[in-house]
Amino acid sequence: MTGLSIENLSMRFDLPNGGHVQALKDVSLSLQNGELLSVLGPSGCGKTTLLNILAGFLAPTDGRVVLNGHDVKGPDAERGMVFQKGALFEWMSVRQNVDFGPRMKGMAKMERDKIADHLLETVGLQDFKEKAVYELSGGMQQRVALARCLANDPDVILMDEPLGALDALTREKMQGLVLKLWKETGKTVILITHSVEEALLLGERLLVMAPRPGRIHKEYKLPFAERGVNADLRDVKKGEGFAETRDEILSMIWGMEEEIMGRTEATQ
Repeated sequence: MTGLSIENLSMRFDLPNGGHVQALKDVSLSLQNGELLSVLGPSGCGKTTLLNILAGFLAPTDGRVVLNGHDVKGPDAERGMVFQKGALFEWMSVRQNVDFGPRMKGMAKMERDKIADHLLETVGLQDFKEKAVYELSGGMQQRVALARCLANDPDVILMDEPLGALDALTREKMQGLVLKLWKETGKTVILITHSVEEALLLGERLLVMAPRPGRIHKEYKLPFAERGVNADLRDVKKGEGFAETRDEILSMIWGMEEEIMGRTEATQ
């Protein structure tokens, strides 16, 4: 059995006052190898909780995650994580950050260098490999984070708002890079984002999650990621169906946000 399977996943956080928060409830989903999934939803709908469970950072209250036939029980190199901020080792050079995983596996230096050089060339940072991380811009640091993740050759890449802190132009360039890496590597990619446009551009499949308890409200299967691999993303946004789908999802999420605000006001 190959691919990723999420089976009846629930997550409940118990609070010190005796109460609890039901972050996720009965989430089920299957992904084939090489699929690109984006996840949207209002604040507090459990998107990051779901990603942390997939990464193995959290154990679910109920349900399970199965990857390529075995249960996910904790962090593992088969699942790579790219955070909102690169979480890089600032005391290391760019190359040392990228080859960190292979080095921890005991890989020979010549092989590590080959992997690092190839990935840095892929993300456009070959000329910066000996630079310190703090010398790089935010966009460059996120490219290093992507290269470091890929150096471990994970089956699944998990991305938690990886482009959220970037300026608009850099973000657009990075969106194109994500599509390029997805297509070239054939990796399964799951991306959490608060941007509807980004979710449309970077999701063959797109999940809209409902407010707490987090659950799948609606799923879309979209053509925009495939179109964007070999096209200008601005042209993709102008293309057939993009604006209509964006407006539909925005209205859906705005309605959820208003529902959340109504609940909050009712309890005050």
